This record gives sequence, structure tokens and C-alpha cells, in this order.
Amino acid sequence: MPPRPAPGHSFPSLAGGARAGLPTAGAHITTVGVKRPDFSSGGQPVPIYVNSFATTVPSSIIHHYDVVISPSEKTLPARMTMDLIRRLQFDVAPQIFTPRCVYDGRKNIFSIRELPFDTGSQEFDVTLADANSSAGSGGKGPKVYKIKLTKVAQINPEVLKRFIDGDQSHDNTVLTAITALNVVIRMEPTLKYPFNVRSFFTNKETKDIGAGLELWRGYFQSIRPAMGRMLINVDISTGCMYKNGPLLRLCLEFIGKRDPNALSPKRGFPDRERLRLQRFISGIRVLTTHAGPNGEVQQTPRVIKKLSTAGASSLTFQMREGQTMTVAEYFQSTQNKPLQFPDVICAEVGSGALIPLELCMVPPGQLMRKQVPPEKTKDVLDFATKKPGDRLRSIVNGLEVLAYGQSEYVRQFGMTVDHAAGPLKITARVLKPPMLKYGPGSRQMTISPRDGAWNMVDKKFFRPVTIDRWVVVIYEQQRRFNDGAAQDMVTGLINSCRDVGIKLAPPAHVCWENGQGRIADQLRAAGATCAQKMKAGPNLMVVILPEGGNDIYTSVKHFGDITVMGVATQCLKSSKCFRAKPQYYANVCLKINVKLGGINTIPDPSSTRTTPLLSWAVRSLFPPLLALTLGVSLNLADVIHPAPGSDGRPSFTSLVANVDSDTAKYIAASRVQTSRQEMIEELESMSHHCLSMYIRYREMAEKKAPGASAPKRIIFYRDGVSEGQFKQVLEQELPLIKKACAALKIDPKITILVVGKRHHVRFFPASDRDADRSGNCKAGTVVDRDVAHPTEFDFYLQSHGGLLGTSRPAHYSVLYDENNFSADALQSLSFALCHVYARSTRSVSIPAPVYYADIVCSRAKNHYDPQGTVDFSDSATQIDDGQAASSLEAFRRGFRPLHKSQETLMYFSVITNLLAARHLGQCALRCT
Repeated sequence: MPPRPAPGHSFPSLAGGARAGLPTAGAHITTVGVKRPDFSSGGQPVPIYVNSFATTVPSSIIHHYDVVISPSEKTLPARMTMDLIRRLQFDVAPQIFTPRCVYDGRKNIFSIRELPFDTGSQEFDVTLADANSSAGSGGKGPKVYKIKLTKVAQINPEVLKRFIDGDQSHDNTVLTAITALNVVIRMEPTLKYPFNVRSFFTNKETKDIGAGLELWRGYFQSIRPAMGRMLINVDISTGCMYKNGPLLRLCLEFIGKRDPNALSPKRGFPDRERLRLQRFISGIRVLTTHAGPNGEVQQTPRVIKKLSTAGASSLTFQMREGQTMTVAEYFQSTQNKPLQFPDVICAEVGSGALIPLELCMVPPGQLMRKQVPPEKTKDVLDFATKKPGDRLRSIVNGLEVLAYGQSEYVRQFGMTVDHAAGPLKITARVLKPPMLKYGPGSRQMTISPRDGAWNMVDKKFFRPVTIDRWVVVIYEQQRRFNDGAAQDMVTGLINSCRDVGIKLAPPAHVCWENGQGRIADQLRAAGATCAQKMKAGPNLMVVILPEGGNDIYTSVKHFGDITVMGVATQCLKSSKCFRAKPQYYANVCLKINVKLGGINTIPDPSSTRTTPLLSWAVRSLFPPLLALTLGVSLNLADVIHPAPGSDGRPSFTSLVANVDSDTAKYIAASRVQTSRQEMIEELESMSHHCLSMYIRYREMAEKKAPGASAPKRIIFYRDGVSEGQFKQVLEQELPLIKKACAALKIDPKITILVVGKRHHVRFFPASDRDADRSGNCKAGTVVDRDVAHPTEFDFYLQSHGGLLGTSRPAHYSVLYDENNFSADALQSLSFALCHVYARSTRSVSIPAPVYYADIVCSRAKNHYDPQGTVDFSDSATQIDDGQAASSLEAFRRGFRPLHKSQETLMYFSVITNLLAARHLGQCALRCT
């Protein structure tokens, strides 16, 4: 039973319970997370479509085989292993593989009939040689791969039927059965198209974005268990491909040149550009053309490892006969014609051979598995962004490409996809938003958001600050941003501060500085001038940045947040604040107020109050991003791995926690830990710090008695772990939180939720009247039936109003719950926390502490001296474990903690374009 509500508070209704026809877990069922206690009943029912399609479960036994391919000194590419298995089934032993099996590209083969092996295991010899391959040239026979299949299990699909009906635990047999069905539906397209994990791509819809790249429309598909049925989740995705054609042309386009000799070191090709190009094309597969033993034209596939430091005419090697020649001379003798561009660098392939760029061709359909160049981000977003109606039509059209009914594999396994019925139509609920409370002097002190948004007109902050000492430091050239522009900025900011209740005196000092100088010294001098005039240092430094002032920004934030100065800083772009409208400065005020200890707005206690909670958000960051969140709702944010080429970089973890009773004022703690580690190493110490700060604030600021200052509940939103890591969160992270509580001699009840953002479930309004202005489902749309987990406590919540493209709901899974929350209570609380992000007058897509933790981790590099030796560049790649360990230790030594004066303030109240795209409803950059 749920706990009794605190005095003056009532939980949302628990009425409704399990709806007829929907499964509920029996007492004999074991789950990783919490069993579903009930279904939600709050909000307004509304019909929606979901990008899922019903499918049947096979009725026959599925036979599972382990696959070992040798020789393989390293893991073979999935495309090669797929080709080997195709050869095995179609050419080497078709009589054994009838009907044909399905293969996952790695270690597993599934068959609808038992393969006729005498001992349960059999080995086959397979080659990839064909008429268009030179594998047999040069006196060597084609390379032979030995493929050994061994039967490991039988899968009875009946376990899936029991599972979706709530009569079967979520164990390894269920996981293996779901894996088998996923392999079945992916087999046909992976044989036909370029693929990446669960998406495949076609060239029916493409976009040239320059720099040697083009975008292809792709389709994602995944089998998902739901209540009483299995579903196929289908979505569109985006693949970033290398352009096919001459490699020389691709390289020239990447460096932005037309003359091939621009790639010649003799003619000034810089080494730093060569390294940048090398990072871009390393791993790409190329074809080289040459004459076969009988004079026929043959093409050999090769993989580029790196680029030479000199041109083909300058690179020499020794022949077997003993003579020395250049690479250019060698290819002239073998190709019987000279190179067109002998001074251009060469590509070194996996075998160590050096091949001139002009002799390499890039085949079509190669995914670029590296970070998209920053200048191409907008192009990717434009291509990936589709309005809800357009996206749903594209998904439905994609079923023709998927062609489940024509796939021999889908048919042979006895699966039928009900695509004729169209996307699944279900009933969602739209939750009522929380009332938001502003401060005295507001024309309307409490407001109700509409479509996930509200405005600040005639509103005063709930708790505005007073700023009596501040300075302005301008890094834009004075001829571009003159005295008049500076005065306009000051006037606009003062007026906007007055409108929201902030008392802002005239600045104590305004100066122009050179961004090439020592930023710390310049800011320190500005602070000293203020101290001389005002008898005390500044409360705030407003810094005007030029275009491309990222390095200045980093130095400013390091100086303000970390160094001995410890003063709040607010950076503005000169182009944005030049003749800016009041709305711009109103947005700036949102950040300034919380950075200096104020509170912009709070959820009205009458609509959201529970007993005092601690909201935590912890995030682990692998550059560019990785995070965890903790707070009155404790939120552990998602984990994002380092970009390729950054193996020596550490992970950064941040813990964000509210310290007030209104879940509006947050603090943060950051740490450095082992690279690519998902679980949080120092969660105990970070939790102890945040719990201590919460208790201290409640005693000192809210005047609570010592015995009444501790949190009664902790809600921990863990964002960024996969379903396979749920158990690790419970076994490794929950005990650390409990240890921190025990050390402080407190015993709050803990609830842990995982917040998932990297999924492909999308909601579409069934009619225009049920949509917001962007065509998306309305903010507050929640689903905990139909497409939810058959037995465990989870729900989808789309908490933000749409802006561009199709909004993505967050997926909440409840792993642990000592508070015995109902579905309505957790959904309402989560929705409310999406309204307290201080930087915006819009609800965001995940609870505010998670969002803050994202920001804190993205700012991790600000904890390092900009003049120091720690390298965040793409070229900072480590090649072995020893170097990686040394690098981690260097990162740990160089990491400087927050200045004491900033520990209690929301210094992290900033927003970046990427975070805006992810959390304010725009299309996220995610090439799959």
C-alpha cells in the first residue's frame, strides 16, 4: 500500500488499478525493477499513434548455435562476417542450410530447424574469393576461413507468450528469444543495405553536405515486448556516409581545396591538416584496380590505416631483389603509366602497403563512424528533423522497404507483421501541469503553463537578488562594439532586471580587453578596480564575447567558477546583445538570478507538495558528454562515451541536488573517474556532500530544527543506463547512497528511476485538435499501458512542448521504491520537475536536475587551467593501457574543484545549442 500522505498533501488518485485485459505480474514472477503497482488514472484521455506494429510470435522451437570464425587475430567487421555466412548458406552447404538460418553478425545463429550435425557441431571452410576479387592472385590461393557452428540451446517461443501475459519472469530465456526475433527481422535488410547496429540505410533519400560526406535516410527496427503482445518499433534514422568515388576527390573536398597538389607536403600541405585528414579517413574501405594473372581487371578491397608523411615520389622502399625505388616508380612500372600527382601523399593500408590516393576508389554505402564535423551539425539536424506527420508517413512508407511479408526469413520463422493495420493506436493521458509560483509584485503570482510554455510578462522572480557591485569586460573590438553599444547593453540589462525584481546598480567599471592576452589577469584587474571604487569585489562580471570566442569563454568560466576569484560570470555574445530586444535580456536575467543565489519560480506547493525530498542528479561524462544526476528527486543522468579518437580521456561525473524544500535551488559536485566506466565511482562522497548541503540549507536558510532538516525521501533519477545495467545500479550505486545516509545518521526512503532518452518510441496525435502548435502531442502526454513493460513499473512521459521535428518522450523505469509510490504520484512528480529548469520558461524533456547534470559535465573542461597541459583536442589519442592510465592520472591532478563561493550557487545555469536541441524538444543530433 502507498504511504499515508503528509498533512496538507494528498497524492494523486490511486483509483483504476490494472485495466481489464492488461497483464499484471503474479507473485511468482521475479523482476529486476519494481513490479507495476497500478496504472495511472490522472489526466485527460487522448488517442495517439505510436510508431509500433503488432507481430506474432513463432510457434516452432528455435535452435541456437554459437559461431566461431578463424583465423581472426582481431574482430572481423560485421559486413565481412555476414558475407561469410551468406557464402556458407548459399554456396558452400546449401543442402544443410535449408531453410536458411539468421545470423547476428557476431556470435549467434538461429535456425527454425535443427541442423543435421552428427555431434551437435560442424566446421566449414569458406572463402570470399569470386570473379571480381584478386584473392587468388600473386601465387597465393584465396584466404580460407574456418567457420565452426555449435548448438548451444533450444528456444521455446512459448516463454515469450507467457512473458507478455505477465506469467513469466524476465530471465535469460526471454532475453535470448527476443534477440532471436530481432535477428530474424534484420537478416534480410542487413544482407541488402549498409547497416549499423539496429538501423540500415538506403540511397533513396540522400543529401550532400560537403566535406566528403552525404546523408542517407535509414530505418530503425526493434522487437519490443509489450502488454499482451509483441511489437516491432520502427523509426527513421540518419546515416552519415563517405561519398563514393575517387579517394583523392573525397580528401580534397574534406580539406576544402580543388588542386590535388594541395595534398603535397612539398607544396606546403601542413602536417596538422594531414593528421586531421588521417583521423577522418582512417578505417575507410577502398578498392584498388589492377590486372589479374590472365589480364582481367580485378579490384582488391583494402582498409586505410594512416597517411604517409611524404608524397609518392619521395617515399622509397627496397624490393625483394634488393634494388630501391620510390612508390611512384613502382606504380609506374606495374600500371604501365606514370602517376598524375606523384607528390601527393599515399594511404597506408592494413597490410602496410603504401598506395597513391589517386589509385583508390571509395565504394558507396560506407558509414562514417566518427563524430560529425561541428560545422556540419546543422546540416545533419536539418536532414534528420521531420514534423510529426511527415515522420509517421516516412515510417509507414519504410515498411515497403522492410517488406516483412517478402522476407524469406520472417516467413520461415512463422512471424506475421500486421502492417496493414497501420501504426498502433492507443489511449494516452495528458497530465495537468503544475501551477508555478512567482514573487510578490507579480500581476499574477501563480500561473498554469500551456503547451509546455509560459511567459514572464509582469512577473517578478520568486526570490530576486540584489547586485550592487558588477563590472563589464568587453572582448569585442571597440570599433565594432563601441561606447554607445555598451551603454545600450547596460541600460537594457538594468531595465530587464528591474522588471523581474532584481535590483541592479549601475556597473562599477566598463573596459575593453584583448582576447589574446591573459584572461585571468584582465578579469582580476577589472575586479580590483571595482574593489577600489566600491570597497569590495564584484558580485557579477558580465563578459562580452566576439564571434568564435570559445577559448575566451572557457578561460572566463575557469576564472569565475574555479580560481581564487570565485565570482559569478555571465557571458554574452556581442552579436546577440547589440541592439537586443528586452526578451533577450529577460532570458539573461533568468540565468543571472539563480547564479547569484536567487530563485526564479517554484512549483506551487498546493499542486506538487510531497514531504521534503532530496532531488539529486548525477551524471558521468565522457567528453564531449557523459552524466549522472541526484536531488529532492535524485537523478542520475545518462552516460555518453568519448568521441572516437579520445581513448585516453577520463569520464567526468557530476551530482546535482536541490537543497531547498521547493526543488528549485540546486548545487553540483563533479569528479573525474576511469574512462568509459558506466557506474559512478565516488557516488558515496558526492552523495554525502549533497545531503550535508541539503541539511545545512534547510537549517540555516529555511530555519528548520535540526531534527526536521533531513530529507524524508530521496528520488533518484538515473539517466543513461541500458536495461542490461539496471541490476548494476541496484547492486553498486544504491549501497553507496545508503552508506552516505548512514554516515550522516539519517534514514530517508529511497526511490530509483532510470530515465531513458536513447530510444525510438515516438508519439503522434491522432487528430489536429489533440496536437500542439508544432503538430506534436501535447506536453504532459503519458503512457503506461499498451507499449509499456508487461510486468515492471515503467511509463513514457512527453513533458515538453514541441519546437522543431518530432518530440521524443522520456522513458522512466522504476528500479527501487521504498516510498511505495503510485503510478500517478511518480508521473506527476516527474512532470513537475520538468518545469523547474531555471533557464527557461518552457518545460524541458527530462527533470531539471538531470538537465543540470548534463550541463555540469559538459563544462568539465572549465575545471582545468586553460594555460595548462591537459589536452581536450581530437588528436589527444592514447594507444595503450599504460598511456591511458597515465593520462587519467594527469586529468585527475589537473582537475580543480569549485571555488567555495560557488559551491552553493547555480553557476551551471547555462544552455548550449546541443543541450537545447536535446531537452527543449528539437531534433537531437544522433547519426545511427
